[in-house]
Amino acid sequence: MRIDYRKHFIKRMTRAPGWIQEAFQKRLALFIVNKHDRQLVNHSLKGKWSGFHSINITGDWRAIYHQLGDGRIEWVEFVEIGTHSELYR
Repeated sequence: MRIDYRKHFIKRMTRAPGWIQEAFQKRLALFIVNKHDRQLVNHSLKGKWSGFHSINITGDWRAIYHQLGDGRIEWVEFVEIGTHSELYR
């Protein structure tokens, strides 16, 4: 699986608390093995985030990604990370 990160995602990640950065790395490891692992609560989004998916990092923090490519290789790009209220206002 190819994983990319938008500059905005990287900026938000570096500003996130250390425990969130660690939690993201753990969830990313799960995501790589099985992006539909129940702990991730991976789901498609609607509204302004239509076409994107979200995974749970903690009870309140989410990471938003979308799928890229032509289907021959699994390729995702993480675009945003933040609390539920920050992302879905």
